[in-house]
Amino acid sequence: MKHSKRYRKNIEGLDRDKSYSLGEAISTLKEKTGARFDETLEISLRLGIVVKKSDQTVRGSVVLPHGVGVEKKVLVLTKGEKEKEAQEAGADYVGNDDYLEKIKGGWFEFDTLITTPDYVKEVSKLGKVLGPKGLMPNPKLGTVTFEIAQAVQQAKAGKVDFRNDAGGVVHAMLGKASFEQNQLVDNAQAFIEAVKKAKPTAAKGQFIRAGHLSTTMGPGLKIEGSLFGS
Repeated sequence: MKHSKRYRKNIEGLDRDKSYSLGEAISTLKEKTGARFDETLEISLRLGIVVKKSDQTVRGSVVLPHGVGVEKKVLVLTKGEKEKEAQEAGADYVGNDDYLEKIKGGWFEFDTLITTPDYVKEVSKLGKVLGPKGLMPNPKLGTVTFEIAQAVQQAKAGKVDFRNDAGGVVHAMLGKASFEQNQLVDNAQAFIEAVKKAKPTAAKGQFIRAGHLSTTMGPGLKIEGSLFGS
């Protein structure tokens, strides 16, 4: 695989076999950013799960202490007094059947969809289009709830949802490279702890097997296994 000149320059002097502390990895990656935009710091954790077993699926959410540096568009589908609550909480779009029709027509100008338990049956009719895009509300993620104001505020504050992929890996954005180092460390620690808490009871042995940090255009660095516990 042929890498760009920028990528080759970024990996100069890096020990790709070394395991870094969070602080060391983040400071190294921040020094290596060279794109013309504010790159995003990302984390990947390889889990010790059997992905074919449904009782070992890992999913959850966490509100990162310093957000992710991206303004999220929030859609709330509900009826009655909860519509006003959603509007006052800062939701970008609020409605019900009218927005369902827009989504059927291919409208997806939102990042998070929140609904109330009494309206989730209507939303579930669009599961085939919302599911593949990761937009289907889920009680476990706090996006099916009567606590609409709290859900909207958390989504706006930088709540990150995660779910393992087919390779048993969870990925997440941790913020922008321009964030202060301590902010990115805090966000990384919060995410790792959230994943550890989401360990299925059926999963055996070492749960988080390995982890990497990277920036949008930069290399990936291994992080120390001592962060993951047993």
